[in-house]
Amino acid sequence: MKKFATLLAPFCLAACISIADAGTLVDVSVTDRTTGEKLEVYRHQGRLYVAGTPGNRYAVNLRNKSGGRVLTVISVDGVNALNGQTAATSQSGYVISPWQAAEISGWRKSMDDVAAFYFTSIADSYAARTDRPQNVGVIGVAVYREADPLPPPAQAAFSARERVEQGSADRADHAAGNESDQSQSRASAPASAPPSAAPERSEALSKKAEGRLGTGHGERISAPTQYTEFRRASDTPSEIVTIYYNSRANLLAQGVIPRPPHYGRTNPAPNPFPGGFVPDPRG
Repeated sequence: MKKFATLLAPFCLAACISIADAGTLVDVSVTDRTTGEKLEVYRHQGRLYVAGTPGNRYAVNLRNKSGGRVLTVISVDGVNALNGQTAATSQSGYVISPWQAAEISGWRKSMDDVAAFYFTSIADSYAARTDRPQNVGVIGVAVYREADPLPPPAQAAFSARERVEQGSADRADHAAGNESDQSQSRASAPASAPPSAAPERSEALSKKAEGRLGTGHGERISAPTQYTEFRRASDTPSEIVTIYYNSRANLLAQGVIPRPPHYGRTNPAPNPFPGGFVPDPRG
């Protein structure tokens, strides 16, 4: 396994995480780092949405609700937030300890800092500026449980000595078994997917995209981390949490955020039959 496949998630004080919005294993929420407010989650047609403010920095907040370590692969606008590759669930991610919380506040630039996430136009988004605008407007978190620890080396050595004493036939079987085990280990090890070929950038990002939000590549901010070992319990995630985001105006227009009564009306419409008799005119 490549050591870069897993990093310890930056620790976050409990204050940065509030009520769960999504996820069985991991709570996922989005915080506006400019205002300090946690963004309200709207549920619409089976999807989760948050409304972002253009220019404001934000963070993806995670809280491990289980008693074991989990690996979280973070995708923003279809791009892996840790290594910048076109996102796939088998790629690099952050490891969160049991019952701990973490704040992912930007694109990982080194072991010490990240480039801040901020809401911006699609044209200014990191995905569009790297010729990948197709999936702008969505945050995804793939969560993996950790596999049980492997048997201690001493036990494996004792088992091998027992097999050697049983004769050449058993030794041959043992060698074949080792070869099979090694092959299985290689197949199950999480490997980073190769970067996808960048699609051709469209001449214009479509009029439908006007006003939509993406995530920019902002200023460097401190977010120290370190390498750790992690073996996934399965090849597929235990869960994937998806949160869509857009401007408040667009979410109102799409019906995601309910409109208040008389939305957009400054005066009531005139009534042609208000009732009553004809009064005398003034003056």
